[in-house]
Amino acid sequence: MNGAAGMRARSVLIAGPTAGGKSRLALELARRHGGVVINADAMQVYRELRILTARPDSGEEALAPHRLYGFVGARDAYSAGLWRAHAAGEIARAHAAGKVAVVVGGTGLYFESLLKGLAAIPDVAPEVRAKWRKIASSEGAGEIRQHLESADPVMAARIARGDRQRAVRALEVLESTGRSLAWWQERDGSAGAGPAGACLRLVVAPERAILHERIDARAGRMIEAGALDEVRVLLSIVPGGDRPVSKAIGVRELADVLDGACDLERALDAMRAATRRYAKRQLTWARRRMADWHWPGDVRDARVLAEEFLSGAQRIIRPERSEDR
Repeated sequence: MNGAAGMRARSVLIAGPTAGGKSRLALELARRHGGVVINADAMQVYRELRILTARPDSGEEALAPHRLYGFVGARDAYSAGLWRAHAAGEIARAHAAGKVAVVVGGTGLYFESLLKGLAAIPDVAPEVRAKWRKIASSEGAGEIRQHLESADPVMAARIARGDRQRAVRALEVLESTGRSLAWWQERDGSAGAGPAGACLRLVVAPERAILHERIDARAGRMIEAGALDEVRVLLSIVPGGDRPVSKAIGVRELADVLDGACDLERALDAMRAATRRYAKRQLTWARRRMADWHWPGDVRDARVLAEEFLSGAQRIIRPERSEDR
């Protein structure tokens, strides 16, 4: 980066729970300050799920450059390591062009990988991977959970009870390396240099009641926008539901509607409840791992901080962690 571009290099990182207003704020900042919006949400990378992942629509994408949205196919896996490399490249390109990089999303691990790097976990032995994938295909999530709790209680405490994919991953790493995935994650990995230049880090976390109201209303809008058809198309591509994209909230619930196993109202209730639980997990992560970020609370206060930062009126702001919400 040349000296002039280096002086202009500014980044705003916006994290927080789903439905908190992050994407709207990111778009506003990008439009006002000539910025590029860079996705940091693990599900919004998938091409087939625009509605259920609340990805920016085509009209919003036309208002400012958007990067790393909808560019991965449903059959493909994607990782924090890949995202880190892609995001670092997009941030560097934005800065080289004299643009603000606005990185926004709800995947805490993505932000952590950018700022702190990733643990260097050795590759799992192919025979171990094959063994556990075979077990996973024949056993339910509860049985996989029992294996993990018995073999690696530390990782069992970190992984949600229904998250079979991560549980299998932990079991593979343990058997292949002889050490818990938790041990590897706590090691220093590849250095996370983070964005060059000045950087503002925000956690947008509205009050719980407001957040739940937004979550409930958004679920209804997703149905009106065609989420059922979106899931129908997705299932035609990955019918087994065993790909990472299938974990998106709403896929399983609406698949049950399409199969006739559940009516739409019950599915909507289940989607809303699952999204509220997800938002709670996102906030738990943020409180533990993003305590040194700025916690303005709602979008309005976050906008004030960001505008001051981008205008140069307040280049360095001392972060203050919010109260538990």
